[in-house]
Amino acid sequence: MARSPPIIYFNNAATTWPKPPEVLEAVRQSLALPVFGSGRTTGSQGEDYATLAREALATLLGAEPPEHVVFTQNATDSLNILIQGFLDGEGRGCHVITTELDHNSVLRPLHELERQDRIRLTVLPFEDGTVSPDAVEAALTPDTRLMVTAHGSNVLGSVQDVAGIGEVLHDRGVYFIVDGAQTAGHIPVDLGNLPVDAYVFTGHKGLFGIPGTGGFYLRNPELIAPVRYGGTGTDSFSLYQPREMPGRFETGTHNYPGLAALAAGVNYIASIGVNAVAEKAERQTAFLIRELREEPNVTVYNESPSLPIVSFNIRGLENDDVGFILARVYGIVARTGLHCAPLVHRVIDGGRGSVRLSLSWFTTDEECRIAAQAIKEVARNANSSVGSP
Repeated sequence: MARSPPIIYFNNAATTWPKPPEVLEAVRQSLALPVFGSGRTTGSQGEDYATLAREALATLLGAEPPEHVVFTQNATDSLNILIQGFLDGEGRGCHVITTELDHNSVLRPLHELERQDRIRLTVLPFEDGTVSPDAVEAALTPDTRLMVTAHGSNVLGSVQDVAGIGEVLHDRGVYFIVDGAQTAGHIPVDLGNLPVDAYVFTGHKGLFGIPGTGGFYLRNPELIAPVRYGGTGTDSFSLYQPREMPGRFETGTHNYPGLAALAAGVNYIASIGVNAVAEKAERQTAFLIRELREEPNVTVYNESPSLPIVSFNIRGLENDDVGFILARVYGIVARTGLHCAPLVHRVIDGGRGSVRLSLSWFTTDEECRIAAQAIKEVARNANSSVGSP
């Protein structure tokens, strides 16, 4: 029986793998001792993982005070809470802006609200992988109250000028929610110097945590209404949700193993330095693109990404077939299809979808070399088939 090739993992934009040993150990330790949570136990044997993770993220992202960092299930959960909470508060019935670059975590909540006639929605086109602050300014109307957009595209690897966009929006009193699922841990983020009102993160991607964790940072919590209510372990005599942070938005028992992993993952990134992570990713991504450009049968959709993401197609092959060949023959785990970002694909490939390679700190130069060679081999074989009678 033929042996399967070893795993070469290029699907880190979905979920990073492998995890640092420190993350795995943190999960083990969190399950080995009783859970400690303020207001929920008299024990003191365990760690306060929520506080550890909150403080680690506040330091990494420049998110002060730490109490304004809120934990949820993931980035999608965070975006739903923020969008709904804004509309329940200051933004009922308003005009909202998003972009064609965005993930369904943004697009679906907003389109559903538009279908319910609760908002008017404008979806801005992109050019060269970005939407300019000028285009945002031109789309503003007297009743624009909210913009929600991705910091980084999960298809093109492009990074938005959120500083420039935020300045335009704040000059007009428009609330700005930024989806940082693809940027947190990959590039430097300093929320103390970015004009954004809310920044969303997820734990299982660039922060090296495990699935089931994420959250958001809020500059001014009073502008977002709570949409979930329940126990917090604080002010329990009151029958109303606390106004204080983070209990205003955190209800029920935390995912303590997940927060232990998140704290360890964030501290691991901090020990390396985000700049070092970004520099290595830039070098390896540039290598892959240079190699793929040598093969005329390969179309790369962004040849200068700012994130370690390379999306491509091979002429004569469906992207699903390319992914199948890479996995079965070469052991390369990638991702194919629409990547939950249908409007990007409608523009770049007519809605066919693409093959996506996405790297992490643990991706090696040798793995990049093997992947580039494998893709070129598949492309040449496809070219021979297309050219044969």
